[in-house]
Amino acid sequence: MNDIATGPVAREIADRLTAALAPTHLEVINDSRHHAGHMGDDGSGESHFTVIVESHAFIDTSRVDRQRLVNRALGDLMEDRIHALAIKARPPEAD
Repeated sequence: MNDIATGPVAREIADRLTAALAPTHLEVINDSRHHAGHMGDDGSGESHFTVIVESHAFIDTSRVDRQRLVNRALGDLMEDRIHALAIKARPPEAD
């Protein structure tokens, strides 16, 4: 079972993705407890995440371009605070 993330890094991820992509659905899941003691675990409890994001910004974009948009939105967090990020990005379902 994964934990819905509520710590400062998770909130920053959510804030940045919301500002950049105006998601219709966003989940930030903290996977760090599964990696405790492994490489990349900085002891903060916020180093490994999964994001599930649905946005109109992803319409007519490839999977790789969606991941690039997410990474660009997170910017320096990817260099300094996030060791691993699983991205599940999709456009909204057609009505």
